[in-house]
Amino acid sequence: MTDAALATDLKRTPLYDLHVSLGAKMVPFAGYLMPVQYPAGILTEHRQTRTAAGLFDVSHMGQARLDGKDAAQAIETLVPADIMGLGANRQRYALFTNETGGILDDLMVCNAGDHLKLVVNAACKEADFAHLEKHIGNRVKFKRIDDHALLALQGPAAGKVLSSLDSQASSMVFMEGRPLKLDGIPCFVTRSGYTGEDGYEISVPVTAAEKLARRLLDHPDVRPIGLGARDSLRLEAGLCLYGSDIDTTTTPVEAALTWSIGKRRREQGGFPGSDVILQQLKEGPKRLRVGIAPEGRAPARGHTAITAADGKKIGEITSGGFAPSLDRPIAMGYVTVNMAKSDTAVNLLVRDKPLPARIVPLPFVPNRYKKA
Repeated sequence: MTDAALATDLKRTPLYDLHVSLGAKMVPFAGYLMPVQYPAGILTEHRQTRTAAGLFDVSHMGQARLDGKDAAQAIETLVPADIMGLGANRQRYALFTNETGGILDDLMVCNAGDHLKLVVNAACKEADFAHLEKHIGNRVKFKRIDDHALLALQGPAAGKVLSSLDSQASSMVFMEGRPLKLDGIPCFVTRSGYTGEDGYEISVPVTAAEKLARRLLDHPDVRPIGLGARDSLRLEAGLCLYGSDIDTTTTPVEAALTWSIGKRRREQGGFPGSDVILQQLKEGPKRLRVGIAPEGRAPARGHTAITAADGKKIGEITSGGFAPSLDRPIAMGYVTVNMAKSDTAVNLLVRDKPLPARIVPLPFVPNRYKKA
């Protein structure tokens, strides 16, 4: 199939023409043509987000709402998170799990007052929406939000920038959501993101998405950012990428995501795979997701084998690359629990050569969320 034919099979977000006009390099991603980088390059875009503000198009992700008085209780039958205890205008990270404790997807759930708003991963959204309809469609009213785009404004200047369009943005704190009027456009905004920086995710009507994006890009502190820098930013922040760091073969405990399992849920269970997950919480898993710092300058990519000093394989890299903020390679992966302690020496088999590395704490770069 030619590149032109392939492109016709891919979806485009409402900001596609804007990306092209800004000189973006467009690539296939999760069934969409998405900007991987702009002319300034990935390193510049990464540093822009860490020092000022970057604007990301994440409209390929799935947005939906659940209506009904039973919505929180219903979705708790599918996730280990405490959704019934989620206060109004608060958002929580959650995981769809299966009967063996594996992760079907990770998502955000926001209590918007009279309904729940969901944001799921682009590659999983059709399966996620079918999963919701099949298992709780008889208890709640499920509706896709396909008429809204999704923008992410991330970085230390994000608060100042968004407050210039609606002063209420400045008073919001991490994982809070509320309706805002941004330059007169009605939007639903959460103070969240996936870079480790302060920032916002903005659900905006498709018809006004380009207008709002251009308005944000007019601010001197904002530049457009592509998928390349989004990946290096989330890796520095120690955040999982679904399909790489977490999938149906990993449990929340193995993935070091136990913080996402509510205290009440740990006591009561009642979610898919709860027997497996609660047993791992009690007894400990056999393997664990860890941070890894390769020595030298050579990066270790996904699927690189991790070995002990004696050459025995103890795990595998799931995400790896160069960290612009640290000027060195970093990685995440799974190792046997006996090798998961920080500062443990390991080897990474890069091109069949053992390169020395050490287990290190996550995140690699401290998070800078605006807490209450």
